[in-house]
Amino acid sequence: MRILIVAAVALIAAVFAPVWARDVSDAQKTQLREIYRTIVEMDTSVEGGKTPEMAAYLAQQFRDGGFDAKDVHLIPVDKTAALVVRYRGDGSGGEPILFLAHMDVVPAHRADWERDPFKLVEENGYFYGRGTEDNKSGVAVLTATFLKFKAEKFVPTRDLIIVFTGDEETTGITAKTLLKDHRALVDGAFALNTDAGGGQFGEADGKPLFYSMQTAEKTFASFTLTAVNEGGHSSTPRPDNAIYDVAGALMRIKALTFPVMWNDTTIAAFRSAGQVTPGKSGAAMRRFAQRPGDKRAAAVLSADPFTVGQVRTTCVPTLLSAGHADNALPQRAVATVNCRIFPGVSIDRVQAQLQRLAGKRLTVAPLDAYIASDASPLRKDVVAAITAAVHANYPGVRIVPAMSSGATDGVFFRAAGIPTYGAGELFQKDSDGFAHGLNERVQVTAFYAGLTHWRVLITKLAGK
Repeated sequence: MRILIVAAVALIAAVFAPVWARDVSDAQKTQLREIYRTIVEMDTSVEGGKTPEMAAYLAQQFRDGGFDAKDVHLIPVDKTAALVVRYRGDGSGGEPILFLAHMDVVPAHRADWERDPFKLVEENGYFYGRGTEDNKSGVAVLTATFLKFKAEKFVPTRDLIIVFTGDEETTGITAKTLLKDHRALVDGAFALNTDAGGGQFGEADGKPLFYSMQTAEKTFASFTLTAVNEGGHSSTPRPDNAIYDVAGALMRIKALTFPVMWNDTTIAAFRSAGQVTPGKSGAAMRRFAQRPGDKRAAAVLSADPFTVGQVRTTCVPTLLSAGHADNALPQRAVATVNCRIFPGVSIDRVQAQLQRLAGKRLTVAPLDAYIASDASPLRKDVVAAITAAVHANYPGVRIVPAMSSGATDGVFFRAAGIPTYGAGELFQKDSDGFAHGLNERVQVTAFYAGLTHWRVLITKLAGK
């Protein structure tokens, strides 16, 4: 039986393998794999601290590959670093295009993984390792693509600017610093982000189903709800209790329903997804796309954890801390509420809403300085180029605009006035999505297909 399963998997891979196999040379794949191996095996988490080392390694690759040293900028930022590389064009095509990826990863511990997370392991048609998907695939493929173009003496019609950040998984300080203090290095007409967007394979047959082009992302913001009290002995309880105050506020937040919202991206996404989604969810998507704001459709979509974030702002408690002794009345209680805010809604507005629900006895404060951004417009040239890049590997696959509930460095660039589009090269099954989790992996063929993806995408936007 095992032999039959393996044979079936091999047959599926042969039938649905991307077209790139006819176009990418072994030398290109070898170069890409070596870059990938080297950076995956650097622990660039906050625990490993090797992001500056990775940035220095990549900077040397570009210099060795023919890039002028003055166009390779290694920028230290606190304990991490950013790398900005400019590929000079002839200027005939307009303003530069930015290409975003991040070098850092979330922590991974050997004792938790089946394989060493900081060794690139190829096994059963997959590359395993921390960052193989998020986001060192994007870093490696962009690097190899730029080096290949330079070796071919390709002259783009506009400058192409690589922006590799160093702390997307934590504070985002490198992206903020680049935009605030080095804007001339990272200014452009728009940005293409490898850390967002991507395609989906079917679970049963491995066929490519659709490609999500990210044009918007919700704002990430966490707030603390804090209640303070003079406390006392637990044998003499009073009605004013810090834990009760926080618990009551959380129950009011549980009942909170933010207004239904939509934009061009979510309507386009529902229109496309509704055609292939069965049951009442698919019907609700189609109805919402036809009649944005439809209450019945919105109710169905809001009841589904996978679509509620596409129709409204959401806030949910994630952390709780209270008290100081089991025989004392609590002097302090703190709850953390994480919100994913719909584009166009201000962070201050959500904070004010939470404060009204919490009441005067509690203080609501943001955990950090957050940035909100609006959705990027659906540029025809970008949509056409992404479509051509996807179809070069997977002909005829549907391109679906998408809004992410998660957050990337793209939010900083959109907020700075640079439209940003998630154009990641990877296709994968839902069951292969282990980013931030154990045993992170990507399909080997889908990874190498990224060479064709980015080559086509760049030449469509900046080729003569």
